[in-house]
Amino acid sequence: MAAFSEYGSFDAVGLAQLIERRKVSASEVAEAAAERIARLNPALNALTASFPEHGAALAAQSPVEGHLCGVPFLLKDLSTHLAGTRLTNGSALYAGYVSTESSTIVERYLRAGLVIVGKTNTPEFGLSPATEPLFTGATRNPWDLERSAAGSSGGSAVAVASGMVPAAHATDGGGSIRAPASACGLVGLKPTRARTPSGPFAGEGWGGYSVAHVLSRSVRDSAALLDATHGLAPGDPYAAPTPAGPFLCEVGADPGRLRMAFTTRFAGGPETEPDCMAATEQAAALCASLGHHVEVDQPDFSMDEFACSNLVIATHIRLAILQRAMALGRDAERGDVEPLTWAAAETARGTTAAEYAGAINALHGVSRRIARFFDRYDVLITPTLAQVPPPLGTLRKQDDSYAEHRRKVRDFAPFTGIFNVTGQPAISLPLGMSREGLPVGVQFVGGFGREDVLLRLSAQLEQAQPWCGRRPPCAT
Repeated sequence: MAAFSEYGSFDAVGLAQLIERRKVSASEVAEAAAERIARLNPALNALTASFPEHGAALAAQSPVEGHLCGVPFLLKDLSTHLAGTRLTNGSALYAGYVSTESSTIVERYLRAGLVIVGKTNTPEFGLSPATEPLFTGATRNPWDLERSAAGSSGGSAVAVASGMVPAAHATDGGGSIRAPASACGLVGLKPTRARTPSGPFAGEGWGGYSVAHVLSRSVRDSAALLDATHGLAPGDPYAAPTPAGPFLCEVGADPGRLRMAFTTRFAGGPETEPDCMAATEQAAALCASLGHHVEVDQPDFSMDEFACSNLVIATHIRLAILQRAMALGRDAERGDVEPLTWAAAETARGTTAAEYAGAINALHGVSRRIARFFDRYDVLITPTLAQVPPPLGTLRKQDDSYAEHRRKVRDFAPFTGIFNVTGQPAISLPLGMSREGLPVGVQFVGGFGREDVLLRLSAQLEQAQPWCGRRPPCAT
């Protein structure tokens, strides 16, 4: 048993403060993280790789000049490189691949003093909203081991929710930060497009849909880690608007009286389950009680207008398979990837450049209409998910067609992917619980570049309705 038994009670900022004040050593913190990973991961399968020796070596070094020095951290095992470690992308196609160079965002994590102690599970190429890859096995929700942890950052979510680490890297191309945040009872902020770097291996992810950040238990951790990673890197194709100041300074700042709209169902979208509706309505009432102006409204669009995003995603999945096969010096074969992944790639076979460009242009047009909605409102409140976490195997069936898979994605998470297309920041907060005792997240969407508004509001809600004491049984 690790000597630092209080490890799981602290968020990342709190641990860094303890280390800085010499209340506990970085080595003791690293030992505590290693103990929890070794004890909890066999049942949860949140990690694809653990390297406690890496954490111990970094913790033993001279202190790094970083504001998160000595804090254990995990990387999502998808398109993010740490030199000298294996990268699988959740796929047997990447078996044996070892990164020779670190991603820009990883370099920034290390500069902040974070101690990277492993990598977290993800569905193959991040395609699924369920973290159940054939290559590395299913990740289990710590609130109910027979339930989905959602995805594609499910491994990171489970590692944080169970207390293995206080925060973990995640990416979001259609809800992959926010969905597992909702399923596991965490804070999940998807930043504005290009707020964090994708380089040096890519200029953007999924045509600009995907952006990287973290899953955390506290709002201040999400803010502090965004301070550590945001900003233009050399060669980036575009940048998010420059923030007025440090994001951490927004935590605790007065949000003022915000103009807020809320809805529990988008036009053309699926029905929302009662537990998810109730959490959203209660969150809207809480915001009103805090002095914000709240009314029922939603942007002028139909879910059907976003159907062409399926083609965009399929095209990028096909590209990822072809590029890896080319690097191996051969053609891609059906058996290289899971049947559902191959089905997605086959959907894009024969797509013309004009069809792809037409889909992008159509989505940009809808995005402009949605942007005008945020001229009237500061924040839109929605459920994060339309369903509570379903049993394992529900969302990821290998014999599904790509069309059937995308229908399941829409029915499960109709509120998230739209804001990957628009590029706006959105955060899921763990404000609800289902009648079965499962976490239920509520999503708050801000205008383009307005993480400051979301962080101020989120901190206010965290103070008004604290969630830090609500943990799954294994986290105690």
